[in-house]
Amino acid sequence: MRPQIVLFGDSITEQSFRSGSWGASLADTYSRKADVLVRGYGGYNTRWALFLLHHLFPIECSPTILIVLITPPPIDEEGRKQYAKSVYGDKAMELPERTNEMAGVYARQCVELAKDLGICSIDIWYKMQETEGWQKKFLSDGLHLTPEGNAVVYQEVVRVFNDAQLSAEEMPYDFPHHSKIDGKNPEKAFKQQCV
Repeated sequence: MRPQIVLFGDSITEQSFRSGSWGASLADTYSRKADVLVRGYGGYNTRWALFLLHHLFPIECSPTILIVLITPPPIDEEGRKQYAKSVYGDKAMELPERTNEMAGVYARQCVELAKDLGICSIDIWYKMQETEGWQKKFLSDGLHLTPEGNAVVYQEVVRVFNDAQLSAEEMPYDFPHHSKIDGKNPEKAFKQQCV
């Protein structure tokens, strides 16, 4: 069975399969080696993340699964206000909004939880803020990722996969390359692949 990379998350994860985004880039990198699937659950909800982690992927029952927690990105509060005003007009000021401070609290909790459970984590919240001008460089509406922001997430995910010996370059193809298939005896190439 072909390995699977399953991306669980909110709207940032759901958007990861847009052209040039981090999920689409993973699918391209692992093409013919692993299936990359997205399962978004919407919203910015710690309870959902914990439910998924504890009930869908109990660590003690799944030693062959690599679980990686990715923190939320930082929040460009001014960018969020501008976006909300462009969408909701004057009602935008009445809407509750996320803050970078609270995103940081959530990010630290993700990293600590990963340490407690002995699983990998990627602190995108911290990583992105290392770059000057991160607000506009990495975030399109103060929250969702630009192509540059998607590149940061992709690079960090690939780094963790490589560290876990899951490098796409080292994984076998699930089917032989077409140049290895003899049109008169195609079974031979497939038998070699299975050995």
